[in-house]
Amino acid sequence: MVTANVTCPQPMVATSNGFFQGDSPLEFALPLVILQICLVVALTRGLAFLLRPLRQPRVIAEIVGGILLGPSALGRNKTYLHTVFPPKSVPVLDTLANIGLLYFLFLSGLEIDPKALRRTAKKALALAVAGISLPFLMGIGSSLVLRATISKGVNDTAFLVYMGVALSITAFPVLARILAELKLLTTDIGRMAMSAAAVNDVVAWVLLALAIAVSGSGKSPLIALWVLLSGCGFVILAILIVRPIFKWMARRCHEGEPVQETYVCGTLAAVLAAGFVTDAIGIHAMFGAFVIGVVIPKEGPLAGALVEKVEDLVSGLFLPLFFVSSGLKTNVATIEGLQSWGLLGLVICTACFGKIVGTFLVSLLCKLPVRESLALGFLMNTKGLVELIVLNIGKDRKVLNDQTFAIMVLMALFTTFITTPLVLAVYKPARKSRRPDYKYRTIERKNTATQLRILACFHSTRNIPSMINLLEASRGVQKVENLSVYALHLMELSERSSSILMVHKARKNGLPFWNKGPRADSDQVVVAFEAFKQLSHVSVRPMTAISSMMDMHEDICTTAERKRAALIILPFHRHYRFDGSLETSRPELRLVSRKVLTHSPCSVGILVDRGLGGSTHVSGSNVSYLIRVIFFGGRDDREALTYGLRMAEHPGISVEVIRFVVNPEAAGGEIVSFHMAVHSSCMKSLSMDEEMISELKQTASKDISVKYDEKVVRNATETLDAIQEVKQCNLFLVGATPEGGIGLLLDRHNECEELGPIGGLLTSDSTVTASVLVIQQYSDGNNNLATSEEAAVSQLEEGLQEKNKSSPDSN
Repeated sequence: MVTANVTCPQPMVATSNGFFQGDSPLEFALPLVILQICLVVALTRGLAFLLRPLRQPRVIAEIVGGILLGPSALGRNKTYLHTVFPPKSVPVLDTLANIGLLYFLFLSGLEIDPKALRRTAKKALALAVAGISLPFLMGIGSSLVLRATISKGVNDTAFLVYMGVALSITAFPVLARILAELKLLTTDIGRMAMSAAAVNDVVAWVLLALAIAVSGSGKSPLIALWVLLSGCGFVILAILIVRPIFKWMARRCHEGEPVQETYVCGTLAAVLAAGFVTDAIGIHAMFGAFVIGVVIPKEGPLAGALVEKVEDLVSGLFLPLFFVSSGLKTNVATIEGLQSWGLLGLVICTACFGKIVGTFLVSLLCKLPVRESLALGFLMNTKGLVELIVLNIGKDRKVLNDQTFAIMVLMALFTTFITTPLVLAVYKPARKSRRPDYKYRTIERKNTATQLRILACFHSTRNIPSMINLLEASRGVQKVENLSVYALHLMELSERSSSILMVHKARKNGLPFWNKGPRADSDQVVVAFEAFKQLSHVSVRPMTAISSMMDMHEDICTTAERKRAALIILPFHRHYRFDGSLETSRPELRLVSRKVLTHSPCSVGILVDRGLGGSTHVSGSNVSYLIRVIFFGGRDDREALTYGLRMAEHPGISVEVIRFVVNPEAAGGEIVSFHMAVHSSCMKSLSMDEEMISELKQTASKDISVKYDEKVVRNATETLDAIQEVKQCNLFLVGATPEGGIGLLLDRHNECEELGPIGGLLTSDSTVTASVLVIQQYSDGNNNLATSEEAAVSQLEEGLQEKNKSSPDSN
């Protein structure tokens, strides 16, 4: 009798003694796991960056990254595979990956609102039923084919259920991000898709629990029954006992105060305990974590604090290990031969047919248009991380073999990848034509008694005090209806779970906005503007826009169009430190501002904040500001002047208008003369300037809060000196593109083109302590503003060169 000697790998020691003492770090658990995490994070984030132009969710990059690190690509090199991912490291890798999954499913449970599920409309419920039942039946049908070919000898019942669950899943988090990316989140189609996907998500976990129960190794079917009954008992106990405890904790957590560390630690420990219980029952530990997430109340700061504490660590470090673990089990090379590739095509067609056709038919029965019905079908066909979890559990329980597992992973990857391009192809919401009642797109208007509508945008709480003080100054006369403010909080939609919590706050007005419900009143941003509303008697409506940085300008411009705003106020992308230096926190915010300037349906102002009024809201009775308007001429300067005169109506504000006039007899006078000759169209603008200045002089003679001064300059140097003399004030109002040759010459060394020459000068000067508001007046030709300005400069320089050539040598 011959006995085979089987050598088991020795368990890995946690830490090494160091390279200098002869230890290889890759032979020890901790340094090896660190290398694995760094490798997969770098690869997946790099792939996500490359796929961003295709508007693909990050889960696509993560799945592909896991596959590339496994035996399908890099793992073909056995030296690499046994060095970076040796077999003895797999238990440690899988343990950490499952801890990450445990808390990921906890976060997924936090994204599900049971109250919203109970309010699900009949249409969405019908979509969910169709999106589950038909794909489940199609999955059972395809499982019969797979079992007869490449999956012989598996547990029949478990295989049928796993295939049905795998094909019927809709990835709720991935779907939410796709909808937000496509600006469909709060359209009718988006709301129905979200509601149906939420129901689908819960049902899928119930079916997965069933699949796990029937895939046990027990011979008796009574064991599976006991597992199911115990799982139901766990859910009932969680609802009756655990949920009241969390409600008690949530009531003791107050807005504006940090959540007690005891509550956070206790909740995270409860997640582990629930995982232990469900694992002991025979259902996967992740099921217990998901249930705990669902039963936690979504009202109050507790849920948000838990997400804030957990999500970055889980998604950044632990979860990537799951994609490595999944990728190590996926070997695309096992799909070989005509039969295997045919089966892959069969599974993909079955998955797409079941989801798309089932949802499409039910949508038509609900009397939805054909294009919307087809788009809903494509959206409901989205797979994601939950799909990988189902497949990995099936692989671990020997229900899916290597070939079937690889086929199912590629199916999930393909169906998710095609969602965005297919929806864009079949569903393109018609752009709304310009509103006929949108009359006042600028501050400058004939009837100054009409209501001024301002869309004030801000990215963080740092922008709020100065923004509110600026709005207080804009209030003008004491009339509630004279000023209407829409305070738009700009929030970036990311792959984080907190983005989905923000999505739950979406309002039903065609964009991801919210300002109603019990949670809105407790938000500190809303509280700040509500206080301003009460104290200043101004109509204020706080809102939130949730979108990616690439599309944020669309939300801003669309909101301005819908609310008929006359002015959009944006914060400058740089903020000032205590030492007076400029600091850039988010460079991409500059791109948002420049896109708004190009596509805005109304006038735009960029606020360079140097602490207007201090760090708190200054009440109307305590306002004491000196505001200076720098006037060269042109439509932008007229807009700034109009805004300044409106501010002068406030009893606590004095406005000084400083007009710069070029001496035509001076040496530099030919600059302006030539510029005006080249651009004869400026004559009309010059006439409008003179008319406004004439009215201003009359106002200044009657109103002591308005002063007018003229400064005659000969060149750019004298202009700079004159501006230095008047730099002591609280706020500068300047136009983005002042007309005249000197204004253009000042712009030649401007680092921030969106601020214009004068705004850039005042911003770059560290001795200036006043805030600066740079205003661009709305014009149908805003898109060509930069081009025309560059052309003007070019013509100006050519003219000067010709003049220098024709003039005698000064030497």
